[in-house]
Order: sequence, then C-alpha cells, then structure tokens
Amino acid sequence: MLFNSHVFIFGFLPIVFFGFYGIARYSHNLAALWLTAASLFFYGWWDARFVGLLFGSIVFNYGAGYLIGHKFRNKSKLLLACAIISNLILLGYFKYANFFIENLNHLAGTALMISEFILPLGISFFTFTQIAFLVDTYQGKVKEYNFIHYTLFVTYFPHLIAGPVLHHKEMMPQFAKVSTYRFSYENLLVGLTIFFIGLFKKVVLADGIAEYVGPVFAAPAAGIQLTFMDAWGGALCYTMQLYFDFSGYSDMAIGLSRLFGVTLPLNFHSPYKSVNIIEFWRRWHMTLSRFLRDYLYIPLGGNRKGNVRRHLNLIITMLLGGLWHGAGWTYVLWGGLHGLYLVINHGWQLLHQRFWHKPTSKSMHALSVLITFLAVVAGWVVFRADSLNTVAAMFKAMTGMNGFVLPGKWLTKWGGVGQWLSTQGIDFSKTEPFIRGKAINWILMSLLIVWLAPNTQQMMAAFKPALDMPEGSSSAKRLLWQPSYTWLVASVFCAVFSILSISELSEFIYFQF
Repeated sequence: MLFNSHVFIFGFLPIVFFGFYGIARYSHNLAALWLTAASLFFYGWWDARFVGLLFGSIVFNYGAGYLIGHKFRNKSKLLLACAIISNLILLGYFKYANFFIENLNHLAGTALMISEFILPLGISFFTFTQIAFLVDTYQGKVKEYNFIHYTLFVTYFPHLIAGPVLHHKEMMPQFAKVSTYRFSYENLLVGLTIFFIGLFKKVVLADGIAEYVGPVFAAPAAGIQLTFMDAWGGALCYTMQLYFDFSGYSDMAIGLSRLFGVTLPLNFHSPYKSVNIIEFWRRWHMTLSRFLRDYLYIPLGGNRKGNVRRHLNLIITMLLGGLWHGAGWTYVLWGGLHGLYLVINHGWQLLHQRFWHKPTSKSMHALSVLITFLAVVAGWVVFRADSLNTVAAMFKAMTGMNGFVLPGKWLTKWGGVGQWLSTQGIDFSKTEPFIRGKAINWILMSLLIVWLAPNTQQMMAAFKPALDMPEGSSSAKRLLWQPSYTWLVASVFCAVFSILSISELSEFIYFQF
C-alpha cells in the first residue's frame, strides 16, 4: 500500500485514525495494539508472505534485547555479536545473495545457481532499526521492554517502508505518554498539512519530472549516443525527481505520525542548499547518516586515530552505506565517490582553517553551494545508472566528448545568437532530443524551489513538526504556517490538486532499499 494511493487516503488512513482514538478512550494498550495490527496489515498489503518474516525478526530481536539487558549481562557482548550477525545474515541472504553468487561465478568461472526471490519491502530499514535497539540495550540506554510498544516501534507504518531509521529511546517514551492517545485538533491540522505538502511534492513535482529521466538513462544500453544537453538534462531531472520523491515521503511520514500524536525525527532538510558534502550528509537521509556515524564510523575509530585512519574509516563507512542502498556495483561506486568527496572536504577544511581566516562572502557561499550541488549531481548519475557502462556513457556526454548538439528549431528562434553559436561549433540538429523546452522548464522551476523556498519544517516550525530540528530550522520569514483561512484554502487546494493528479500508482524511490 502506498501513501500516494486512493485506497490509503480514503480507506486505510480514516479507519485506522478513528479506530485508534475510539479505542484509546477505553484502553491505551489496546489502542497501541490496534495501531500495531494496522501497521502489520499495511505491510502485508504488499505481500502477506513476508509478515511472518517481519514478525519473526521482531520476536527474535526483542528476545535478544531482553536477554542482553536483563538475564546474561556477563555474556552480553557475545549475545550482541550473535544477534547482530543474525540480522545481517537475514539481510544479506535476501538482499545480497544473488549479487554475491553472480560476481563469484564471473570471477571464478563457476556456475552456482540460486533461486530468484522478491526482496522483502523495507528489510533494510527494520533491520537497521533493530540493530540500533540491540546496541542501545547493550549500552544501557534502553529502559522499557513493553512488547506491544516494541512491535509498534518497529512496524509503525509511517516509517516502516522507507524510514526514518528510528532510535528506541526517541519513540518508546512517546508510546507511553497519555497525551499520545488524546485526540488533538492541532495534531490533526498540522499532520494533514504536512502530509498534503508531501503528497504534492510526490505526485505533482517528482512524478511530473520523472518522465524525462528513464529515456535518457536507458539510451546508452540501446546504443543511442547522448548529447551534452540530453545527458545533463537527464541527470538534473533525476536529481530533482529524487529530491521531491524523498522529501515528499519524509513529509508524509512526519505528517501521518503527527495525526497519531507521535513526532518522528527529521530525515530531510533542504540538502541542495548545502555548502559542502559534509553538510549535505547532515541534511540528506539524516537518520541513516546518524546510524552510520554512531554504529559504524565511530566503532571503527572515527577521527580518534589520526587523519589517515579517519579518512579510511570515512571511505569504509560510505562504501557500506552505498552497498546498503542496493546490491550492485553502481551503488558501491556511488558510496566510494561520496567517501572520496568527504575526504577531500575534510582536507579542504583543514587547509582553510590553517591559511584562510576571512569570513565567507555571499558570492563564495553561492559558489560553494553550486560546486557541492554539481558534485551531488555527478553522484546521482552513478546512483541511477543500471550499469557501469551507462555511467561511463553519461559522463562522456556530460563532459562534452560527444559534442554540443541543440534542437534545430532553436537556430532560427535564437536569431543572431544562434548563428554565432553555430560558428562556435554548436551543432543545431534536426533530430529531436530527449530533453526539450518543457523538461528545461521543470528543471528551472525545481531549482528555484529547492534553493529559494523555505522547506516544510521551516514553514511549520512554530508547531515543532519533527524531533531534533537542526540549526537553520527556525521559522520561515515568509510562508509561515498558521491556522488561518488563507492557509486552509492553500492546503485544500494542495490536497485536491494532488489527489486528482494520482493517475497511476508510483512507488517511492527509496522503497527498493
């Protein structure tokens, strides 16, 4: 079941919402159980066969956590290691077994076979969430072991499929609060507003620009040589599609959760406004970055063992972070590329602190944002490509090695400018490119939104929409949300236009991870 579907908006959500608050009038535990059962139903809507796998994982990890925290403190480290290994084996079997066998066959010339199977939806997210629980238990940070609340913590439908990656300590206290089970008009208005903003981002903006992405990235495999404009246009369209798709999901998750009186951690904070890659990873998929930092980078030694070891730890962390996104060499390359970006960024900061003490000017700030953005775009090309050959073909075209070709009709439309460009080696071809005027308009509009407009949490900041709001999340100077007739009209328009724009089911990009 998708958030951006009619069955969810008009069927599942109203039933769960009214059922939750109706039951909560008599029993908070039963209300939590109702929400847990609804979350399992939500997961099983996609494929009921994997509900047993999810519930089995929950029972195993809850039991392991209880033993680590209560019964076998003298052997807790061994139990923790065994539990984590068990989780990784489960994840590895479903997500990476075929990838490993295929590469082993290629390298060793063997012909090992393994049956194809469907990847359980959200397995990376509920596995990482529970690994964090186990480590927190070992470190003495877990205080509550209510099984219903724990099951709800793992299966909670707003986050189950595509995040955020949750910490036990930030969710369990909320499930125990009396106020969570008390209906609030503020939560209703704030939650619906955030949800419909996210829905608009997904079905209008992300899905609207998505049609220009597939043909460009499919062209190299079909033997079509991309032009400079096509390659850059396709890369920028995907960059914007992914932004609005993930931003939309993150908003919808926060909004849905707020309807039930629960506040989720922030997972997305205008990452394309970042001045460097370090800041980018503090703004993009923030809870995954937090997980990788706390449970991988720091245990590897972090920055405590010198710069060489620090840079190695960064590379390892990002390589594994790339592999977490998918079983393919393009994901590994993408992770390694961002690891290299981070190493370069840390080195540049060291040089800057040592030799340059002047405050950054507005022009340098803008240049830093642009350079960071272009580096991220290059990374998304690797992330989206279906093979390393496609990566090479895209980069070849983006660097101008295939020449500079523009639509033939632009030659006459641009008049003297077109004639001058033609004399400079620009080829005005009569063939129709993949990227044309409408796609360019989408790109320009999207850039204006991501660079100039306040984000959702800034507009809603007066009502604390998310946990752990970072610096720069203060109330927007413009478009500040408040319960008013103006915002009511705007919200209703956004909701109606978004719902009418749902023509066919379009999965969120992060569902596949």
